[in-house]
Amino acid sequence: MENIALIESFSEFKDDKLIDRVTLMAILEDVFRSALKKKFGDDDNFDIIVNPDKGDLEIWRNRVVVADGEVEEPNQEITLTEARKIEPDFEVGEDVSEEVKLIDLGRRAILALRQNLISKIHEHDNTIIYKQFKDLVGEIYTAEVHHIRHRAVILLDDEGNEIVLPKDKQIPSDFFRKGDNVRGVIDGVELKGAKPTIIMSRSSPVFLEKLFEQEIPEVFDGLITIKNVVRIPGEKAKVAVDSYDDRIDPVGACVGMKGSRIHGIVRELGNENIDVINYTSNLALFITRALSPARVTSVKLDEEAKRAEVILKPEEVSKAIGRGGHNIRLAGQLTGYEIDVFREGAEEDVELSEFSDEIEDWIIAEFSKAGLDTAKSILEQDVNDLVKRTDLEEETINEVIRILREEFED
Repeated sequence: MENIALIESFSEFKDDKLIDRVTLMAILEDVFRSALKKKFGDDDNFDIIVNPDKGDLEIWRNRVVVADGEVEEPNQEITLTEARKIEPDFEVGEDVSEEVKLIDLGRRAILALRQNLISKIHEHDNTIIYKQFKDLVGEIYTAEVHHIRHRAVILLDDEGNEIVLPKDKQIPSDFFRKGDNVRGVIDGVELKGAKPTIIMSRSSPVFLEKLFEQEIPEVFDGLITIKNVVRIPGEKAKVAVDSYDDRIDPVGACVGMKGSRIHGIVRELGNENIDVINYTSNLALFITRALSPARVTSVKLDEEAKRAEVILKPEEVSKAIGRGGHNIRLAGQLTGYEIDVFREGAEEDVELSEFSDEIEDWIIAEFSKAGLDTAKSILEQDVNDLVKRTDLEEETINEVIRILREEFED
C-alpha cells in the first residue's frame, strides 16, 4: 500500500498520552494540506478523511467539468473527456470528486510529509510540556540526577522530562551523585527554539516558603501565614510568620518541640540557620525581632527614608550584625528598612558616606554590605575580622582606619 509510511506514523503516535484523537486528526490534516498545497498550488478544493486509529487515509479532489480545451485552472477544472473516464454520464458544469492516491504526490513528498508529521507531533508535545511546567512555577518538584555538568546538574523526572538545576541556583554546600533525588522549586520555563528548558532552584526564598507549607501542617492549612522570607542560601534565613488565631503560637508551631519540626527543613537546606520571627505591624517591634538574637535597646524610625537607627548595648552589636554581616542584612531585607546600628552611650558617630572625598565609594559600599555604615562601627572591629567580613585587602582596611582615626583625634 502506498500509504504504508503514514500508517506506521499513525501507530507510532496514536497512543501518545499527550495527544488526544481530535488533536492528532487536526495535525494530520494540517500536514496533508501543506503537502497538497505544495503539489497543486491550492488545497481549498480537497477533502481529507483521516482515521488515525486504523491508519486509513482518503484524499478527494473536487473539480468542475468544462468543455474540452477550455480548462483554465487545472486544479479546479477537468475536461469533459477526462471526467467521463471517471463516470461516463458526467456533463459540463457538474462537480467531479476524484480520489488522490499518495503515490501521486511522489516518493520524496511522502517522506517529507512523514518528517513534517513527526516534527508537528514533537512541537505539540513541547507546547504541552511548556504549559504543564509553566503552571508549576513556584511549586516544589522532585527529580533524579541524570548527569552533572560544570555549571548545572541535569535532572530527569518520572516522565523523562529534562530539568536544569544551574550552579547559581544551588545551595553552596549541595553535592549530588547520579541517581540522587533532588527537591527544589520550578523557578521558570524558557522556550529556546522549540524545546522548553525547565529551570529548578534550591536557593530561592520560595523554596524555603514551600518547605514550610509542606512540613508544617498549620502553614499548609492556612492557620499560620508566612509574611516574608529572606535567605542567604546555605548560611542564614529569616522567616516572618503570623496567625489570626490567638490560640496558636506561630513561631512555636513552626519550630516544634526542641526544633523537631524545623529540623527537616534545616537539613534539606544544608544546615542553613533559620530564624522564625513573629510578624507585627508595629515596625519598631518588628525590626527589634528581626535583629534577633541581639537585644535592642531602642529603635528610631525614619519612615519616609525607610531607615531605622537601632541602639544596642556594646556586647549586642556583634550579634545584631552577625557573621559576615548576614544578620543585619537579612533583617533589613525582611523589614524593608535600612538599619543603622549604634552602641548605647557611645560618643557621636559619623556616617561613612561623609568620608566620600577620602574613601572611594566602592570601599564604602563593601563595608556597608557587612553592616558597617559608620566610622565607629569599623574602628571597634579587629582588622582580621574586617578582612573576613569584607572582600577588602588588609592594606585598604588599614588606610581606611587611619583616615577615620584622624577624624576622631581632631
